[in-house]
Amino acid sequence: MVSLSRKQQDIYEFLLTNQDKLAYPPTLNELRLMLGLASRGSLHKHVKALIEAGLVKPMNRKQTGIRLTDKATEQLTEQNTGLPYVGRIAAGKPIEAIENISYMSVPEQIKTTNPCYVLQVKGDSMIDEGIFDGDWVVIEQRTQAQNGEIVVALIDKSEATLKFIEQYPHETLLIPANSSMAAMQFRPEQIEIQGVLVGQMRSYT
Repeated sequence: MVSLSRKQQDIYEFLLTNQDKLAYPPTLNELRLMLGLASRGSLHKHVKALIEAGLVKPMNRKQTGIRLTDKATEQLTEQNTGLPYVGRIAAGKPIEAIENISYMSVPEQIKTTNPCYVLQVKGDSMIDEGIFDGDWVVIEQRTQAQNGEIVVALIDKSEATLKFIEQYPHETLLIPANSSMAAMQFRPEQIEIQGVLVGQMRSYT
């Protein structure tokens, strides 16, 4: 899927969620009112970006309503049957967190009934735990974890990494599963837990 801004993603998800509830495709002004936005011009720029991404059909004099494309409908089907795939996660040096959402089919046995998402591993800091570069990991969305669990940790609100976590009153440790690498030490307020590892997938092709 083409990378969308947060606002564009919100508009797209609104259209997906409400397409069967609306009597007819909304005009730009009607959509502005539905979303509670003040600026029609700003909304027009976001809709134009969705058109360029192939998710919304181009508008003209005969078709003024904002309509989703077949591509968008297919993605809705994927969304209903798969988990969000939101990019790559560092198992090594932290890399910038990515949110470029598409969807992946995941076996029921390696996910939970709670909200989950998929990340692809980059790096080798978790190889002693059998997590290798290129693997996909299934993450259950959580903001808390027990010591010893493998978590997605957001560092200083900008960089994400996959590590074991140990939490203490004055310190949080992110610990690799690679004997050649040392634990990373942070103040507790520097770390936000974004999920806990619950499953793993690998391709041999």
